[in-house]
Amino acid sequence: MSRTGTTVEIRDLIYLSEEGAPPRRLDVHRPAADRPAGPSVLLWHGIGPDEKDVLAPLAREIASHGLPVLVPDWRSDAPDGGRSHLMASLRYVRDHAVEFGGDGERAVLAGWSAGAGAAMGLALRPAATEGVRVIAAVGVAGRYDLPARSTGTAPLADLDATEADAGAVPVTLVHGTADSVLSSSHSRDFGAALRTKGWPVTSRELASDHAGVVMTEYDPARGLCVPSTSEHVLRAGRETAAAIVSAARTA
Repeated sequence: MSRTGTTVEIRDLIYLSEEGAPPRRLDVHRPAADRPAGPSVLLWHGIGPDEKDVLAPLAREIASHGLPVLVPDWRSDAPDGGRSHLMASLRYVRDHAVEFGGDGERAVLAGWSAGAGAAMGLALRPAATEGVRVIAAVGVAGRYDLPARSTGTAPLADLDATEADAGAVPVTLVHGTADSVLSSSHSRDFGAALRTKGWPVTSRELASDHAGVVMTEYDPARGLCVPSTSEHVLRAGRETAAAIVSAARTA
């Protein structure tokens, strides 16, 4: 366990043990000060296998606002595309969030890139959330016309087959206008489709690229996103964190 300013980080907790495979691990970022139990945030990384460290800066920023954040590793190259890992991490929130100052029965699902699609997939299928009441879902720099890693079907296709009602999960969509990996048009189109169905949705466009929205920048030498100290990147990441915190507090 390590302390960083107003937050505490607990690394590499095992959330899933699989026979013949390395255990799946997650990190917890929580406020250093004790607070009344509130909703937990489950934050899923993108398609790169086992990249929970990429989201550590964003998770710390969210935790500094008083919410416990759980960030699991998961593998998109698993035979099921990572579904078993994603769902196991959701069960871990249900069973263990109270240990970190959270409420295991109420969670905000948030994801970046492929993780965004996974979060939206479950927002549209609340009966599949392992007994956790998802109070809000946040998609960051996602694409929603491809099969979600959590459900195997595209969120847009699921949306076509459903109607919003009084219990619809509020959705927040965040995207950078300079994203050259996944165009911000994906979030615009999904947001428009949600609104057409009467879904509660908030959209935020940031002056950032695909990496900057999660407080990182892409390092081509390492082939992954790494923490950044650039002020414009930090500003974009803070805006993303603020959107997730707002989703949690207004749901």
